[in-house]
Amino acid sequence: MKNVIKIAVFLVLVTGLCACVRKNNLQMLDPNQTTSEKLENRKIVIYQALVRYFGNQNTTNKFYGSMAENGVGKFNDISDQALKELKKLGVNYVWYTGVIEHATMSDYSKSGIKNDDPDIVKGKAGSPYAIKDYYDVDPDLAVDVPNRMAEYENLIKRTHDQGLKVLMDFIPNHVARTYHSDAKPTNVIDLGAQDDKSKSFDPNNDFYYIPNQHFVVPTGYQPGGGGYENPLKDGKFDEFPAKATGNNVFSASPKLDDWFETIKLNYGVDVQQNNTKHLVPHPPVWKKMRDILAFWASKGVDGFRCDVAEMVPVEFWNWAISDLKKKYPNLVFIGEAYDRNEYKNFLLNGKFDYLYDKVGLYDGLKRLMMNDEKATVKDISFVWQQESKGFGQHMLRFLENHDETRIASKAFATNPWYAVPAMVVTATLSTGPVMIYNGQEVGEPANGAEGFGGDDGRSTIFDYWGLPQHQKWMNNGLFDGGKLNADEKRLREFYSKLLNLVQQNEALNQGAFYELLQANKNSAGFNDKVYAYLRYTENKQVLIIANFNRSESQLQVKFPKDVLDAFHLNGKSLSFKDLLSGTEFKTDNIDNGLQLKMPATSAAILEF
Repeated sequence: MKNVIKIAVFLVLVTGLCACVRKNNLQMLDPNQTTSEKLENRKIVIYQALVRYFGNQNTTNKFYGSMAENGVGKFNDISDQALKELKKLGVNYVWYTGVIEHATMSDYSKSGIKNDDPDIVKGKAGSPYAIKDYYDVDPDLAVDVPNRMAEYENLIKRTHDQGLKVLMDFIPNHVARTYHSDAKPTNVIDLGAQDDKSKSFDPNNDFYYIPNQHFVVPTGYQPGGGGYENPLKDGKFDEFPAKATGNNVFSASPKLDDWFETIKLNYGVDVQQNNTKHLVPHPPVWKKMRDILAFWASKGVDGFRCDVAEMVPVEFWNWAISDLKKKYPNLVFIGEAYDRNEYKNFLLNGKFDYLYDKVGLYDGLKRLMMNDEKATVKDISFVWQQESKGFGQHMLRFLENHDETRIASKAFATNPWYAVPAMVVTATLSTGPVMIYNGQEVGEPANGAEGFGGDDGRSTIFDYWGLPQHQKWMNNGLFDGGKLNADEKRLREFYSKLLNLVQQNEALNQGAFYELLQANKNSAGFNDKVYAYLRYTENKQVLIIANFNRSESQLQVKFPKDVLDAFHLNGKSLSFKDLLSGTEFKTDNIDNGLQLKMPATSAAILEF
C-alpha cells in the first residue's frame, strides 16, 4: 500500500511540474527510453582517444616531423593500467579514433603495403578520414606491423576486460584516392572494381566520375612541408577519369581547402541532378558498407561514430542499422550531424541512437566560455525549446573533439578552468551521452604549428605529434599523473568527480528537467550569464547552478510555487550539499529562496 501511495505522490509531482513547464513555455525530458537506453540503463560517458596521440611519449614535436622524429602511439601503449585510470575517471566507452588504415606519407612497402602519393596526402601522418583499406588497421599503431590486426583485437579485449566498451570510426561518405583493400575477405568485391567509368553517375557505380578529365592536384600544395623529399612528390597524381571529391566537389580540379585527398562514395543519389535518388534496388555500395560494419562488429566493437552522417542518405542508415541490430542489438550508432532540421529524420527514420549537439548546445556554450558580450544563457534555453520535439536525450554533448579548438588554446578560452560551468551543463542537462577528448581533462592547449594542421588551436589529425599535458599524466607509461602540477591534478579531479557523478546519481542519469530562469528573472545576482535548473526523480533531487560570469556572483535562488508544492517544501528549512565540492548551504525557509555565493566561472550540483 505504501508503494502505491508513493507512486501516486510522484505522479502528482510530475503532473504539477508538467503544468508549470507548459505555463512557462519551458521543456521537460521525455520519460520514455529507447530500446538501446533500456539495455544500457546508464549514462554513456565517452573518452575520445586518438590512438596516435594517446600512448606517444616522444616530446620532440618537430614542425612537419616524421614518425621517427616525433613518435607515434601504439595500440599496445593503451595498457590495462591506462584503461583502469580511464574507468576511474568516470568513462564507460572509449572511442578509439584513427584505427582504420588510411593514406600516409610513411613508407610501409617492406610490409607489403603500397606507398601513397604524397601529393594527395594531407600531413606526413595523413588524415584518419582518408581511408585506404576498410578491412585493415593503421600500421602506424602496431609494434609488429604484420601482426597489426591482432594488436587491435587485443586492445578491444583489454578494454572489455576493464569493464569498458569500444567505439570506433565508420567513415561512410568518402575514401582515400589511393583506396585499395588488400586485406578484404576473399568474397568481397573492392570499391570501384566494377564501375562504368564512362558515366559521371550510375546507381551501380561505387564512385562518381568526371569523364574524359584527368585529376589535378590543387595548385600550391606542398606535401610534407617545403623541404620534404619523396620520389612520388611531383605535383601530379594519375587518376583518369577523375573522381568527385569527398565534400561534393564535382570537378577534376578541387581546391586546396577541399577534401581533395578523398573521393566520394555513391549511395544512389545523383548529386548533380537535384539529389535525385535511385535507391531501388539498393546500389552495390550499400551492401559493401553494411558488410564493413558487420566485419568490425564481429570483432567485438560495441558501436560506431559515423563521420558526416548527413552526407549519406537516411534510407541507407535505416536499412543498415536495422539489419545490423538484428544480430548485434546493443550496437550504438552516433551520427556526426549539424543540421538541426534533420535531427528528427536521422533519429526516427535513420535509426541513430545519438547525434552530435554541436550547432545547439556546443556553439552557445563556446560563446559563453569566450566571454562574448552577446553571449547569453538563453542559448541554453533555446536548446530545451528544441527538445520539445522529443530528441534531447539522443544528443551527444561535448566541449572538445578532434574537429574543435581546444578549450585552453589561444583560439578559445585560454584557461581550462573557464570550462567548468559549461562542462557541468554539458554533462547534466539531459540523460544523453557526454564526451571528452584526450587531454581535455588536464588542459591540453594545442600550442604551436604542427605541420599541415597549422597553429589553429586544434590538436592536429594530420601530423605526428605529442600532447604535452597528456604526456604529463601518462608519466612515462605509468598513467598516474605523476608529472602534473597541483592545478592540473585539481582540474582532472573535477572532471573525474563530474563524470562519475552523472553515472551514479539517478537524478542526473534518469531524471526529468525543470528550468528555473523564469522564476529567477528578478532574483538577486541573476543575469544573462547565470543558468539554473532542477534534475529530479522520485528519490533524488538536485539543483544545478552555472555561473559563466568572470566575476563572483551573490545569488538568491527561488523555487516557484509549483515546485514547492510538488516537492512539499513550503516553509521548510532545507540543507543543500554541493556534490562537486562537498560545500553545504542552508536556508531557514525555502519560500524565501537559497542564498549562496558563486565564484567566477563556477558551477554547483546541489542535492537537497
